[in-house]
Amino acid sequence: MKMLALYSIKGGVGKTASAVNLAAQSALNGYRVLLWDLDPQAATTYYLRAKPKVKGGIDKLIKGKASFEKVIYGTDVEGLDLLPASFDARELDQLLDERKPSHLRKLLKPIRDDYDLVILDCPPSISVLSEQVFSSVDALLVPLIPTTLSLRTLKQLRSHLDEQDCPCSVWPFFTLADRRKTLHLDVMAQLSSEHKLLLNTVIPSSSVVERMGIVQAPLSQFAARTPAAVAYATLWQEIAQRLS
Repeated sequence: MKMLALYSIKGGVGKTASAVNLAAQSALNGYRVLLWDLDPQAATTYYLRAKPKVKGGIDKLIKGKASFEKVIYGTDVEGLDLLPASFDARELDQLLDERKPSHLRKLLKPIRDDYDLVILDCPPSISVLSEQVFSSVDALLVPLIPTTLSLRTLKQLRSHLDEQDCPCSVWPFFTLADRRKTLHLDVMAQLSSEHKLLLNTVIPSSSVVERMGIVQAPLSQFAARTPAAVAYATLWQEIAQRLS
């Protein structure tokens, strides 16, 4: 079972939309996928029309006292299941504070044979939860808007991971990109030369991605031929090659 996390220190970079679309694309390509919404805002949960709560409370799940069969929901995408968020997720830092590293991965041990891939949608912060994510996943997928501020936050993340001697890989990719903007083109070219693990596929800025909140579905279900949907499909193929 592989584990990936959609993670960014900075909010508003297309993290949740990317988590939902990549999870859907991986399921469409035959993977058995679990998408875990760790963000108390529960946007991923909303996109997939699930109830924003975990029966029994997130504390029981973290402590291993809740059955996964009772907290995992099916979705309208075949092969994609969801572990929805709850507002209680704001207490995750406290619940995980005294847990050993990689506790999130160990927590999933009872269902590791049920899924090929687990994707975590993480809140934008450096916290106890994020440290657990760093020590549990195989790679961090880091969405970046092509701006100098995004490059700065990526450098901050890489510096922090180096200081903590964290083994997970960092795979950044560009979102909300507008190739008509010179700044966006310059920033993309700069990072391409600086970061060897940068994913090549660029997700364009598109109003159809914003419609996900209205339709409550991934792009593959209602706008599969749009440039943004095609880009996410291509991005998933690139990620899948790295996982194989």
